[in-house]
Amino acid sequence: MWGTFTAWCLGQSPAVTLASLDLRDLQAFQAARFGRKSSDMSLSPRHALRLVRLVDRVLRHHAAQTGEPPNTAASDWLADHPEVRYAEAAHADPLPEFLSVAEAKHLITFLSDARPRPGLSGARRDSHAAFTWQELRNRCAVALQLGGGLTPGDVRALTLASPIARGGRVRDRPWKVSVPGDGNSAARETPIAPWAGELLQHWLQVRAEARIEGEFLFPSTRTGKQWHKESHYKCAKKVLEDAGIDSREGGSFRLRHTFALRQLRRGFEPETVAAWLGVEPEVMGRYRRVVATPIDVV
Repeated sequence: MWGTFTAWCLGQSPAVTLASLDLRDLQAFQAARFGRKSSDMSLSPRHALRLVRLVDRVLRHHAAQTGEPPNTAASDWLADHPEVRYAEAAHADPLPEFLSVAEAKHLITFLSDARPRPGLSGARRDSHAAFTWQELRNRCAVALQLGGGLTPGDVRALTLASPIARGGRVRDRPWKVSVPGDGNSAARETPIAPWAGELLQHWLQVRAEARIEGEFLFPSTRTGKQWHKESHYKCAKKVLEDAGIDSREGGSFRLRHTFALRQLRRGFEPETVAAWLGVEPEVMGRYRRVVATPIDVV
């Protein structure tokens, strides 16, 4: 978040500095980012609030280090924009969208068709053989969002060292993944559903047999190039569409929300689920509001 903001500041003419930053600069940055369609780049009021709070903390830290009076541009900007200032108020915080029980079960079956199914008979048993490695990659990546609560960025950052099978109930089947830290959150481990672990195990075998290079778990090409976020977004969107699941903007995040709600309904403490998601415990308030209502979550 800070890197994006500083890149914009340095791209202005003249460049915007901590000393020169003013209300007009913050407004111009907000205007430049508002309305972006990419799910990773949208600057919503809640995102804007987190960014401006970060800017304010940096400005005050800079003032403490230099002994100069603090630049109050960020706090002044928030005072002038109540729609951002109160973006985290309960009435402004919509409930997370998630899959219904029927949708989740249908999607799990759809994703699992990409792996061997010994218990089935006829064409469905061998249907996995028709999948290209890219199609299998796409389904497995979506499976880790639903079965492990990962974000799209988490999925793209995974490496071959991320799947963890040791200590699991089934030999060689991953039962959790290690997610690298990215500067915004620390490295963490999160459990994955058994069905997602089975699909991931099959992907690892196919990936090795196809001699796909590189260290990324889900590369973009056979040479191991990292999956670009726009390409990943389109691939995930197509998987949901092919499954008959509404793929509206930001739709894949519903998979992560579904994972979080399922863990809370299974009785795990909010702090534990927050650690699996890589978020602060305070974020779990949104999910607890859903859990408190009589809604079924698979």
